Amino acid sequence: MSGHSKWKTIKRKKEANDARRGNLFTGLAREIAIAAREGGGDPDSNFALRLAVDRAKVSNMPKGNIERAIRRGTGADKEGAAFEQVTYEAFAPHGVALLIDVVTDNRNRSVSEIRHHLTKAGGNLAEAGAVAWQFKRMTYFSVSSSGVNQDEVFEAAVEAGADDVVVGADDIEILAPVAAFKAINDRLAGMSIQPAEAGLRMIPSAVVSLAAGDALQVMRVIEALEEVEDVQEVFSNLDVTEEAVALIETA
Repeated sequence: MSGHSKWKTIKRKKEANDARRGNLFTGLAREIAIAAREGGGDPDSNFALRLAVDRAKVSNMPKGNIERAIRRGTGADKEGAAFEQVTYEAFAPHGVALLIDVVTDNRNRSVSEIRHHLTKAGGNLAEAGAVAWQFKRMTYFSVSSSGVNQDEVFEAAVEAGADDVVVGADDIEILAPVAAFKAINDRLAGMSIQPAEAGLRMIPSAVVSLAAGDALQVMRVIEALEEVEDVQEVFSNLDVTEEAVALIETA
């Protein structure tokens, strides 16, 4: 996962500017509102809301924004449009499978923008079920390798239920069953460790390996889709190599 981790780091740096951060906060607020609408406004009893709030905190979303999003979801704040959560299945160029998580108040607008980026790159939307079977939802954490005892993080994650812990030069990546999210999150908090990323991911059962240039083409499509305002996450079965990351970093 090291190439993928470096790519995520690059993207997080891009999100640091005001315009991208504004889009990020908009998406996070929608996610929080939907979770609160479906399961109530208490993060301690609403697992989906807790995940959304934790993700917002990791992204340094202001507390006031989080609280407003919860109120909107529970109906305490009547302002704003009603949102729904949709997952689109698609194929990028070279047959790479994509799952595109969307939160939108207008499905027609969302699917039109997504189709535009896919078609432009030679990809296409897929029928329901054509892609989803290749993925499994799992807990995912990314922790900076700097300033932490890597062995202690590894042991804590495994003891809390992690299936896989990958210690890289820059990041420690933790994969675990969904049910282990709270235990791992609590262990990291007890060690005063703030993850760079924490949440649920759709993890592919197998990856597609491409030449660096072809992988770069797919990565650019994914980044274009992530720029769509309604898109929350894009998951793929692309094997992101160090060579491909080096290309996108210098492109």
